[in-house]
Amino acid sequence: MRARIVQIGNSQGIRIPKPLLDQTGLKDEVDIEIEDGHLIISAASRPRLGWDEAFQAMSREGDDSLLNSEPLPTRWDEEEWEWQ
Repeated sequence: MRARIVQIGNSQGIRIPKPLLDQTGLKDEVDIEIEDGHLIISAASRPRLGWDEAFQAMSREGDDSLLNSEPLPTRWDEEEWEWQ
């Protein structure tokens, strides 16, 4: 299937026919990357998907406490800070 590159404001774009969108399941946001001179369009990744449920399960199991209650010192804390 051919598509034409069209002007969209100050950018350019490609109109993707509805049958192709239906087949791919693409929705509102997509990731676009270049691979071997080709544009690859895929569904936007959602790296935190499922975190809410995981945190709720951790809370139910009592596995949501801090591993270290004291913050770790930084280089600035150790080398640059001075009490006056």
